[in-house]
Amino acid sequence: MLIKTFSSAVIGVNATTITVETHTDQGINFFLVGLPDSAVKESQHRIVAALKNNGLKWPGFRITVNLAPADIRKEGSAYDLPIALGVLASSGQKEFPELADYLILGELSLDGGLVPVNGVLPSVLQAKKEGFTSVILPIENAKEAGMVAGINIYGAANIMHAVAHLSGEKILEKVVLNVEEQFADRRKIPSFDFSEVRGQVNVKRALEIAAAGGHNVILIGPPGAGKTMLAKRMAGILPPLSLSEALETTKVHSVAGRLERGQSIVAERPFRSPHHSISDVALVGGGGYPQPGEISLAHNGILFLDELPEFKRTVLEVMRQPMEERKVTISRARFSVDFPASFMLVASMNPCPCGFFNHPQKDCVCPPGAVQKYLNRISGPLLDRIDLHVEVSPVSFDAIADAVPAESSVAIRKRVVEAREVQTERFAGLEGMYSNAQMHSRQLREVCALDKESRDMLKLAIEKLSLSGRAYDRILKVARTIADLEQATKIRAEHLAEAVQYRSLDRETWFGV
Repeated sequence: MLIKTFSSAVIGVNATTITVETHTDQGINFFLVGLPDSAVKESQHRIVAALKNNGLKWPGFRITVNLAPADIRKEGSAYDLPIALGVLASSGQKEFPELADYLILGELSLDGGLVPVNGVLPSVLQAKKEGFTSVILPIENAKEAGMVAGINIYGAANIMHAVAHLSGEKILEKVVLNVEEQFADRRKIPSFDFSEVRGQVNVKRALEIAAAGGHNVILIGPPGAGKTMLAKRMAGILPPLSLSEALETTKVHSVAGRLERGQSIVAERPFRSPHHSISDVALVGGGGYPQPGEISLAHNGILFLDELPEFKRTVLEVMRQPMEERKVTISRARFSVDFPASFMLVASMNPCPCGFFNHPQKDCVCPPGAVQKYLNRISGPLLDRIDLHVEVSPVSFDAIADAVPAESSVAIRKRVVEAREVQTERFAGLEGMYSNAQMHSRQLREVCALDKESRDMLKLAIEKLSLSGRAYDRILKVARTIADLEQATKIRAEHLAEAVQYRSLDRETWFGV
């Protein structure tokens, strides 16, 4: 007897529906075909134990299970439940009249309990697209699946709940979520607030500009100046995630298995801070069966690289293409997958190995040429993709002891949101473009047109300060953002002047080295 159940395979951040064909015949054996990996092949042992521990039988027949299409590699343990149900139906132990209407996911424990699986959100989105009416999955994945409207979601605690529901003996309770309410509930007040940072007014201004335009930024300063403290507060001034952005981000975290137990959606912008010992595969993504890396987990949020020169050169270089294209393409012999990677890079570094080059009170003890050698750990092409280079000076005692509270993150975020609204209106109709940092050359010429006074001023700045040619476009983008913060329709000379000062790390101007 042939029975078909339906499950799902996740490839990248998208899913493909898998038909689980179960056929029973005379004989005693079990065959699992369709390019399964080790975890899928081991499913028989979990299923046998789960059935016996719940008063059901592993049939004494020749059982063949085919996972179609057979040319897609199947990995993970989400096929346990659909295979088990197919075995029960094909052996005649149970009847499931509406089995074809269901997408089924779930890993079985030996006692028959259902263990949560990864990649539920993209699987349910694909099921809805293909016309399935219902989904059965582990109860701990139910809230995540419930974010998809227009399809019935049923959470089961064990295999017997799924069997009773499909046979009509006891219908499971449908999961109904208010998407907007869930989305609002997940938003939290930022843990770190700019009001806690004393002094550093110029750095806060630079970070506000970076947040308003989606610009990459690097902070350069001595140890203890507050670089890490400032960077951790960046997430609190970014605009709140829209629902569509939140769903995109949740898909990535779902595939990577990074959602908290029972979590329905990622409603806050991610803040990822990997250690400098990270490998290039862990940062960008990859592996035998590709998984998203840190830059994809930072999608729609911030990737913070503390002590940037301490990262391996190969690790930093693999970021260049994703930073430009805002996606990661990982190719294998049989297939390739794309992971989204639209993130803001926030980096920090000391000015030299000892950390005190150009310090107002302390002397640098680095040997001659050490500063340039230290800086050369960051390649020019990578530096070219960082819009703002911000020098962080030590905070004076008077600023630290000042009892007057600094401006809060809420007040800064308000200005950032207003500037982003201007950009959203400006780039309406341009797919994948939401901020000034994403502008291409064509939009740059249209949006950042300069009058004669501004053009002459920029020319003089580039010549006098020995700015490299690659700094030109970055200065224009940052100047456009500064103008947006002031709600100005045109870029003025003072906007350009402020943007020019954020190019400290251009090779020819780095403290005259």
